[in-house]
Amino acid sequence: MTRGNAAKSYFDEGALIGVLTAQPLDRLLDYKAPEGGCHLGAFVEVPLGPRKVLGVVWGAGRGDFDISKVRSVIRVLDAAPMRDEMRVFLTRVAEYTLTPMPAMLRLATRAPGLGNPPSMRTVYRLGSGQMPRMTDARARVIDVLREYGGLAFTLKELAEMAGVSTSVVKGMVEPGAVIAEDAPRDADYPRLDPALPGKALSADQATAATALREGVASGTYGTTLLKGVTGAGKTEVYLEAVAECLAAGRQALVLLPEIALTAEFLERVQERFGALPAEWHSGVTMTERRRCWRMVGEGRAQVVVGARSALFLPFQNLGLIVVDEEHDQSYKQEDGVLYSARDMAVLRGSLNSAQVVLASATPSLESWANVEAGKYRRVDLSTRFGPAVMPRMGAIDMRGETLPANRWISGSLQGEVRARMAKGEQSLLFINRRGYAPITLCRACGHQIGCDHCDARMVEHRFLKRLMCHQCGETKPIPEVCPNCQKEGTLAAVGPGVERLAEEVGEVFSDARVAVLSSDLFGSARALKEQIKAIAEGDVDIIIGTQLVAKGHNFPKLTLVGVIDADLGLQGSDLRAAERTFQLIRQVAGRAGRADVPGTALLQTYQPEHPVIRAILSGDEEGFWAAEASERRAAGVPPYGRMAGVILSGSDVQNVFDLGNELARRDAPMRAIGAQVFGPAPAPIARVRGRHRVRLLVKADKGAPIQAALRDWVGQFKPRGDTRVQIDIDPQSFY
Repeated sequence: MTRGNAAKSYFDEGALIGVLTAQPLDRLLDYKAPEGGCHLGAFVEVPLGPRKVLGVVWGAGRGDFDISKVRSVIRVLDAAPMRDEMRVFLTRVAEYTLTPMPAMLRLATRAPGLGNPPSMRTVYRLGSGQMPRMTDARARVIDVLREYGGLAFTLKELAEMAGVSTSVVKGMVEPGAVIAEDAPRDADYPRLDPALPGKALSADQATAATALREGVASGTYGTTLLKGVTGAGKTEVYLEAVAECLAAGRQALVLLPEIALTAEFLERVQERFGALPAEWHSGVTMTERRRCWRMVGEGRAQVVVGARSALFLPFQNLGLIVVDEEHDQSYKQEDGVLYSARDMAVLRGSLNSAQVVLASATPSLESWANVEAGKYRRVDLSTRFGPAVMPRMGAIDMRGETLPANRWISGSLQGEVRARMAKGEQSLLFINRRGYAPITLCRACGHQIGCDHCDARMVEHRFLKRLMCHQCGETKPIPEVCPNCQKEGTLAAVGPGVERLAEEVGEVFSDARVAVLSSDLFGSARALKEQIKAIAEGDVDIIIGTQLVAKGHNFPKLTLVGVIDADLGLQGSDLRAAERTFQLIRQVAGRAGRADVPGTALLQTYQPEHPVIRAILSGDEEGFWAAEASERRAAGVPPYGRMAGVILSGSDVQNVFDLGNELARRDAPMRAIGAQVFGPAPAPIARVRGRHRVRLLVKADKGAPIQAALRDWVGQFKPRGDTRVQIDIDPQSFY
C-alpha cells in the first residue's frame, strides 16, 4: 500500500490513512486515500459529518472501524506537504505543553483560504504617471504605495490603508499614477541578495559575526546567546548570520517581541539584502498571511520577520532562528496554546539542524544558566558601536524631594530636563503604566470602579475619554456620578499613568514639544512609525513612554532618561520581579546617549538601598545574575526547578472551587514524583470576562517527569458544566 524511499511516505488510492484535523477531537480519523493517492503530511480536505474540514495525513489508519463506513478524502490541497520535522515539532510541543494535537494543528495553519485553488487577482502598485490634479486622498494613496516599497495591494487593502474610497484608487489608474495588473494570489517574494555588502563592523562586531557565521556554515544545530550592551549593534551582527544562511540556500526566521519594532527592522533588512522579507504578525493583512504561509512552505520566502507564532510556519529548509530581545515576556503565549517561543525556538532549531541566536542586552536567567551549564555558547559585545558610550547611571532619592500630592516629576529631574532642552537635546520620561490613572476612586464612599466582567480595576484613559479594563479590553465612559453612592463630583483619579505624566509635563514644561509613546494611543502601525520617525529627526523635546520605548529604538538626540517610579516592578511576590525590573530599567536606560553625546539615566526611587536598584546603578550584571541564580537554586525554582500552573475557570464559582479542592485532595500522582501542590486559591485576577478563576501551583525538582504526572493527576477528573482546566508549564506570570 505504500511506495517511496521512506516507509509509508506515500499512500496509494484507497489505502487506509489517519488524518489529524483541527477539530477538537482526541484521536486521528480514518479515511481512504483519494484518487491518485497522497503523501504523508499532505494537507487534505475531508468530510466530517455534513462539513468539509482541513486535515493533515499523519500516518496509516488504525483500522478499528467498519471499513465499509470509512469515507474517502475529498481532495489533496495545493500546498507543500507538512515535513517530517514539522510533524515531530508539533508533537513534541504538544507533549511538553500538554496541548491537544488539534490545537497544535490550528496554530500551524493560521492562514485563511489554504484550501482555495490557485487563482489570479487584480493588484495595484505605484506607477510613473502624474495625476492632473492631486488631492489629499490621492496623495495618501501615493504615500502608502511609496511607504511599502512598491508592494502591490488589492483594491480593498489599498483603499483601507490610505483611508479613501475604492473609486479614488480606480480613478488613479487611467493617468498611470497607479498601475492595475493581474497577478497570482500568492506571488513569490523578491529575492534577497546575501552578497551585497553590509555595514562596516567594529572589531568587536566582526569577531562576533564570524562566530555566528561559522555556526550557520556548519549546517548543524547550536544555540548561541548574543549578549551585547544596548547600542552595541547586535542587529548588524546577526544579520551577517542571516547572510550566511541565505548563501547556503536555507531559510531564516527572525522573531521580534513587538510589532512596533517591525517597520524599522524591515528597513534594515532591505538595506542589507536589497529587498524586503516576508512578514508574519497580527498587523499584516489576511492576504499576506496566506501568501507568507504558502511561500514559506514552498521555500520561496527566504527570510521571515515575525511574532512568536511565526515559529509554526511550514519552513522547507530552516537554517537559522534569531530571537531578538530573547528575555522579553511577550514571547510567552498566555492564552490558547501556552508556550514559550524562546524555548520552542531552541527545540525547532534542534529538529531542523539549524542555528539559534538568542540576542539581548539583558538575557533571561534561563539563558544565562544554560550558558553556565554549557548547553549554549555565548558571544559578547561589550562596547557600543562607534563613539557612543554607555550612559551614566544615577539615583534620585525621593525621600529627600518635596513634591505636591499630585506631582511625580522631582525638582532634580525637572532641572536635568531643562538643561537638555537648553542644549537642543531630548529627554525620555519613563513610567510602565498605560492610561491616565490606574484607579478611579470615590472620595465619598471609597468605591473603586471595577470592570463588570473581571475582578480588576478599570484604568482611566483620559485621551480616549474612557475607562478600560486591561484584562478583557472592556471600555465604558468615565462616569459623572459614583455608581455606588450616586454622588456627583466625588470621583478622583489615583496614581499616575503615562497620560497623567503627559499632563504634568505640559504644565511644568509648557514650551516643550512632547510626544507620548504608548501602545494604546496609536490606531495603526503606520501612525506609530511616523511618530518614532519624528522623534528620531529631533522634532520632539520630551518623550513620555511606557515599555514600548525600551526596545530597539534609536533616538540620536536622546541624552537623558528619567525613570519616574523605579520601585514599581519590585512590588508583589512574582519570583521574577527582580529580574524583570533589572531588565526593563537597564533596557530603557540604554536609550540614552546612543550617538556621540554621552547620556545619563536617573532613577527616581524611594529604595535606593534595594539590592536590585544597587545592581542597576552599578552595572554589575554578572554579579546580579550570579546572586539571582543563587537565590533561585536555593529555593528550587526555575531555572533550577520545575513549576506548572493549573488554572481552573468557569461561570459557577462553587464548581470551580469544588474541582480545585478535589484536585488538592487527590494529588497522589504529584506526590509520587516528589512534587508539592499549593492551593487552590483565587487567582490574583479572580474573574476575567465573567469567568471565575482558581489556581493551583505545582513545584518539582528539575528532573521530575512533571508532564506525565500532571496528565495522570488532572485526567482523574471530568469538570462539571462549563468549568475548564488549563495547564501552564513553566508559567511566566501568575495573574
